[in-house]
Parts: sequence; structure tokens; C-alpha cells
Amino acid sequence: MNLDLDKRAVESYKSSSQRARVLTEAWVNKEAYCPNCGNARLTKYSNNKPVADFFCRSCNEDFELKSKKDSFGAKIVDGDYQAMLKRLADVHNPNFFLLNYDLCSYQVLNFFVIPKHFFVPEIIEERKPLSIDAERAEWIGCNILLSRMPEAGRIFLVKDGQVKPKEDVCAVWQKTLFLREKKKAESRGWILDVMRCIEAVRKKEFTLADIYKFESILFEQHPDNRHIKDKIRQQLQILRDKGYLVFLGKGRYGLA
Repeated sequence: MNLDLDKRAVESYKSSSQRARVLTEAWVNKEAYCPNCGNARLTKYSNNKPVADFFCRSCNEDFELKSKKDSFGAKIVDGDYQAMLKRLADVHNPNFFLLNYDLCSYQVLNFFVIPKHFFVPEIIEERKPLSIDAERAEWIGCNILLSRMPEAGRIFLVKDGQVKPKEDVCAVWQKTLFLREKKKAESRGWILDVMRCIEAVRKKEFTLADIYKFESILFEQHPDNRHIKDKIRQQLQILRDKGYLVFLGKGRYGLA
């Protein structure tokens, strides 16, 4: 994978936003591959496609590209809030490619994918309506809260200028595909929250008691549930049954 951006692709563009879009789309079109099936060539949709930017002809996965010069922080500004919530329920909701680059060296610094099964209503934040004087008065946009997403939902193809082996990328992708069995986005929220708790422990092996320490945090996120510990055990069992965790006995678990 060549990390150089092709300056020639934007020589005729003066708008900085257009230059960034064309520059990064050209790179993805030439260098990216499908993390689901490993197909080494993605196809760019025509510009009138309302949501996705690329698709894989082998497995029909769709991908939307977002790029910026700076690194991505805790949240990503996105489009219409209600439209995003509707997309979560659509089986054709695209996966997200996120790319950040350096315009001094014209190189890709980081390039990662967020699989669509990690998108749940809890990570979509409603923004304040635009003022009544704005061109789109009272329009409501949204933010995607990366801080609410498990690290497992950010699969790097390129990290800090280093290309990750394709086989590793595809293996990490396959590891969480079981989440798609939960057709409703809302039903995945609990599993993802418990996955975040497991990651926060920062240990390859952990105990049930380690996860119980997050009881108050999980209650804040799910205030209608009065049986948080029961729910924790249920989600750990699901993660075990799907091969994400290994049960080691006596309340102990390990990452598979």
C-alpha cells in the first residue's frame, strides 16, 4: 500500500474542500481494499450516490469516506440527525472509512474503518438547531461519538504511517461480525457498552468482579434497567458464545 497522495489529481481544483475530497477519494480508489473479504479493489460510486462513496463488487459492502488533515478526536461532525438515525436501521447502511493526512508531505497518516455494526443510537449525538437566520434555519445535524465506541470498532489499515498486514485487518473485522446478528441497532448497545468496559480493564484476563466495577456507569447509560449485574453476565455469556471471549472458570474470562 503506497501512502503517497497524488498531487496531480487536484491540480485543476482551487477549493480546498474539493481538493481534499478528490485527493483522498483518488487514494482510496487506488490503494484501499475491502476489509470484509480482502478484495484488493473497491469501486467508486457515481457522485450522485446519496450515502456511500465506495463498494466492493465481491461482497457488496458499502463504504463512506470521511477525511481531514488533523487527527480524529472524540467526535466526528456528520449530517442530518434524523436521517442518521434512520440509516442505522437500514441493512445498506455503509461502513465508515476515516482517513487523516499530512498536506506538507502529501502522505496518509492514519486510515481506519468503523464497521457498520458498531453504529448504534447511543453514539449519535444531536447538535443544536441552526439559528432561524441561517440558510437552513433550524436544521439539526449530528456528531458521531467515537469516545462511546469500543476500540474494537476502529480497525486500522494504516496507523501512524505504518501499514497493517491485510490478513490481520481482515481477521479483526471477522471477529466482531457476530454483532450483525442483532438486526436492531438498539439491541447492540448493551454488548458494545460491556465491550468498552472490558477494554477499560486493560488486561488479557479479567474477572466478573472487574466488570461489576462499571455498574454505576452502565446504570447512567441505561437508567431504565434495574438489574445491571444480571445484564453484565448476560452480555459476557453472549461474547463467550460468539468466540470474542473465553470462559476460564470461577468468574474469570480471557480475550480470545
